[in-house]
Amino acid sequence: MILLGSTGSIGVNALNIAKQFHLSVDTLVAGRNITLLNEQIKLHHPKRVVVMREEDRSLVQHSNVYSGEEAILSAIEESDSNHVINALVGFVGFRPTLKALECGKKVALANKESLVVGGAFLDTSGIIPIDSEHFGLWYLHQGGRPVERMMITASGGAFRDWPLEKLSTATLEDALKHPNWSMGQKITIDSASMVNKLFELLEARWLFGEGQYDALIETQSLIHAMIDYTDGSTTAHFAHADMRLPIAYALMGKVDTPIVDRIDLTRVGALEFRPIEAERYPIWAIKDDLLRNPARGVIVNAANEAAIERFVRGEIRFIDISTMILNAYENFHLTPDSIEEIFVIDDEVRRYVRGLSC
Repeated sequence: MILLGSTGSIGVNALNIAKQFHLSVDTLVAGRNITLLNEQIKLHHPKRVVVMREEDRSLVQHSNVYSGEEAILSAIEESDSNHVINALVGFVGFRPTLKALECGKKVALANKESLVVGGAFLDTSGIIPIDSEHFGLWYLHQGGRPVERMMITASGGAFRDWPLEKLSTATLEDALKHPNWSMGQKITIDSASMVNKLFELLEARWLFGEGQYDALIETQSLIHAMIDYTDGSTTAHFAHADMRLPIAYALMGKVDTPIVDRIDLTRVGALEFRPIEAERYPIWAIKDDLLRNPARGVIVNAANEAAIERFVRGEIRFIDISTMILNAYENFHLTPDSIEEIFVIDDEVRRYVRGLSC
């Protein structure tokens, strides 16, 4: 495999699957956790390693080390491996997805932004989703029964139980206190604002086609997806939140070996469901319009990434992230007619949000 984002949680789980099933690792691409990267190199012996920063190359204990985006694209193009796991975070993951599909490789996709910004231009037949929610939808949809609606679940994020009047005082430290698990900074902030779930609905729209899509909060994160069928019945995908399960299916197609522990419902006792309300998650106000106009995802993604950068630097409050996204969505009515225009719109929206006053 070619593994993009090897030192993140998905990358670590992918390498656990590689070890368990004796899968070879052709290329590792990592960010700044060079210590962990060097440990992965010793264990998996990749042919090539790519880091994001040139100054980190000398720290990598491998004889074939490159740096930067172009090196990632070259590794994808030159490798004999047919599987690319894209676990990069943010818009930076879009070009590698394009390159992998262009080269005829299968993409096990965890990089939400690829579909959010460019779903109209991607051949989704070459994409295997490894988000728990989309894997759950795929898993449930194998029977081919007529579908009325596809549903995914959300944890509710760090501010799920906060009094609404307190949200204006939320800090970066507060936003990173996810109620169910530990994730990277950006995705945890996206979970708190519900942008993450909005993106996952867009992903589902591109992966499974036009139809009805929605989400709700399931506080224990044991159900990841549900499908309402036209006959009035509903099925749900239960599993512990463990990325090894979708990764194993993405890499091997069929799995007959236990990957995760089965859920004991007698110990769970009860499940709690809540609606996602725009009063707590203002971004949810554009959900229906965005699903009707999914190509506008590039606007939301660019505004979100620019606003998060400002929040992390302490320039704006947490609640300003959603306000700035909604502002950009209202003021930009562009939809890309080509891949090149995606990058133009992305740049324009970022510059706009960076100049907004609070």
